[in-house]
Amino acid sequence: MEPKVDMTQSLAVRSKRTQRQNKKLAKKSLRASNTGPPLGICDLPSDLFLPIVCLLEPRDIITLSRVSRPIRDFIISEEKYIARQVIRLRYDCLSKCFRRPVLMRDIDPAYHQGLMSAGRPEDPLKTHKRIFHHIQEPDPTVVCTCLTCVQRWNSLCIVLDFAHWQRYLDNGTPIPIVPRGAAPEWNRKLLQSNAKIVLSSLHSDLFYARILQKHLSSITGSIQRHSQNKGNRRKRFRMTDDDVQRGTSDFLEPSGPPTIDFPHNRDNYYMLEAFLPNRGWITERNAWVYVPEDQHEKDLEIAVMWEEWAKRRQTEAGRLAAVQPEQMDRSS
Repeated sequence: MEPKVDMTQSLAVRSKRTQRQNKKLAKKSLRASNTGPPLGICDLPSDLFLPIVCLLEPRDIITLSRVSRPIRDFIISEEKYIARQVIRLRYDCLSKCFRRPVLMRDIDPAYHQGLMSAGRPEDPLKTHKRIFHHIQEPDPTVVCTCLTCVQRWNSLCIVLDFAHWQRYLDNGTPIPIVPRGAAPEWNRKLLQSNAKIVLSSLHSDLFYARILQKHLSSITGSIQRHSQNKGNRRKRFRMTDDDVQRGTSDFLEPSGPPTIDFPHNRDNYYMLEAFLPNRGWITERNAWVYVPEDQHEKDLEIAVMWEEWAKRRQTEAGRLAAVQPEQMDRSS
């Protein structure tokens, strides 16, 4: 009898899961062993990739952050530096005209009571709803309501609202009118959307830079539109095609027409060209002078002074109310 020979062999594993794992391991080992030149911009080291990102416009940077998770994480980690460099390079003039309001969480709690006090004489929210139908008032529990911060909030909301109606202005289409006392649904949604974007810009420097980019586009488009009107001979900023292509606000630095006219309603958009508040031209200096950044701190001091004065007045009124009955009893 011949001896039996064991001919059994192990079966090859052919599952799809195993194949996917093998492919991942092969790619990982290939990346680890790859010492050649970078294949794309994402393979560049951070010290080379960061300056390239800083040369992009805010809209392109936000789009780039959605390409992949590693790029998104990198841009978020360097957001403050990137936004600071982009604003300095492209929107230095606009950033001094449109400063951001301060969040209540960033203010000393000692000032909160003065800011939230109803009836303070300089409260800018008293007539906000009655005057502005194109600006949503800020939430006083989230955004500082000192006079400076409310003006900053209104200006940023105007930027977004003005940009929204640019297509109407370019095509000569009348802007819908909101009757006094009315609150149509389309206008309410538009104001909420603008307020949401402004609030996001208070948390994100890139969103703030994006608002400045939109306003620069509105200014250049408005100047081009009005310059084509031969009957409009008003003084305007000297802007060339190269200025438009560069995408910077440098052409707004030389002398030009006044830019402090506040559009209290959308009817003012038809003749509005360069809305640049919080600055004025000083002939003696031959330069624009901007409202200082620390104006917010001065308004906080005024709010505290008003709160202290209101407390003293209330105390004095209580004391007089207690003294008057005693005097009446003595006289009787």
